[in-house]
Amino acid sequence: MCGIAGCIGTRDIKTVNRMLDALPHRGPNDRGIHEHQDIVFGHTRLSIVDVARGHQPILANGGGMGIICNGEVYNFRKLRSKLSPKYAFRTKSDTEVILHLYQEKGPECVKDLDGMFAFALFEGDDFMLARDPIGIKPLYYGYRDNNLYFTSELGAMTRAAVEEVHEFPAGHYYTPKEGFVPYYQIPEIQDHLLDDIEEASNQIRKTFIEAVKKRLLADPEVPVGSFCSGGLDSSLVAAIAADDIPHLHTFVVGMKDEKGDLSDDVKAARIAAKHIGSDHHELIFTEDEYYEALPIVIKELESYDPSLVRCAIPCYFTCKLAADYVTVVLTGEGADELFTGYHYMKHFPEDKLNLEARRCIGNLHNINLQRADRMGMLFSLELRVPFLDEAMVDLSMKIPPGLKIREHHGAKIEKWILRKAFEGTHYLPDEILWRYKVQYTQGAGCESLGESLAE
Repeated sequence: MCGIAGCIGTRDIKTVNRMLDALPHRGPNDRGIHEHQDIVFGHTRLSIVDVARGHQPILANGGGMGIICNGEVYNFRKLRSKLSPKYAFRTKSDTEVILHLYQEKGPECVKDLDGMFAFALFEGDDFMLARDPIGIKPLYYGYRDNNLYFTSELGAMTRAAVEEVHEFPAGHYYTPKEGFVPYYQIPEIQDHLLDDIEEASNQIRKTFIEAVKKRLLADPEVPVGSFCSGGLDSSLVAAIAADDIPHLHTFVVGMKDEKGDLSDDVKAARIAAKHIGSDHHELIFTEDEYYEALPIVIKELESYDPSLVRCAIPCYFTCKLAADYVTVVLTGEGADELFTGYHYMKHFPEDKLNLEARRCIGNLHNINLQRADRMGMLFSLELRVPFLDEAMVDLSMKIPPGLKIREHHGAKIEKWILRKAFEGTHYLPDEILWRYKVQYTQGAGCESLGESLAE
């Protein structure tokens, strides 16, 4: 995971360096810059794949072609095996695969990438920018004197003194010739296709296990862990990862109430962690620490949306804890959107439920994914989101709403079919698999603190 910055149309190396100066947390391991004609590309690196040789910008054609990328491409080895007979690879990096895939297919190469990414690429005086399908990785751009500037965070963008800042749209690429081209759209709803419980369960289980396992990608010396709040989503991710990673590091945060009782997430996470045999870590934060973190979170989150800020605070503490042990961490983001996991969705008309789910998936890049990116990268920690695998998103639009919210022991329960898919497996005990959903702040025990402060 990294930070990228650049300008196109002017050789403004001073501004690009100032933008990189705002992104050291996104890439503490390395920094690189390259000038070519009226193009400057800059990069700060968090080393995860090809730690030894993956310095960016990665160049080809004697420096006449190059790329900078923030993200991970999970199918890069498969793509590389097809490209290696024709192209000479200088690194083992997933980013270099994009460069040669562009040589092979042009801008349409983005359709072959399975991962999360924001990248910029030039060849001669031509260039392209692209962002992953769901918008897991951030990218912003703006113009000054008709020259294009771009970077990973709004804070870095301010240093370019552009007239306006724009978010680069998810699922698009841009070239000077074609403009913005949508290469991905959230699949249309076809929720009549998977109405059989057993078939839907089998497909969910198989697809999700594969989605988690591909996100364990890292060099051997780079530790991978998982959030584990004791809720369904993160606990399930951790349980699957623990199959492949012995003594997986897992993380939970919470508070104590006035009686000294631990918050619900901490208690539930202990049960899940014991079941999967992880090396489990807890951070119990105080009310004073919450208030100390609040202004930091608002600044680094680059948003003052109340609900986003509220949930970002326990996420901040979880990332702070995890960064002491791992470089990559898996999270449960996206499950509520795919499987209608929010409480308000229980009151939706059934025929509107998947429409609402589809809308929520399309908005994630401005909400939960922005929170995960900013809080993780603040601590130089890469967060990966297996629920938002393209195959999982596609699958979710084929499952009828009656299998997503359904009665269980006399009450409606959210994400019913996801729970059913892993029932009777070794992954989680029933008390975690069927645990009633609580909000991030509620589970961490800090739900009322922001409201109290405002009052």
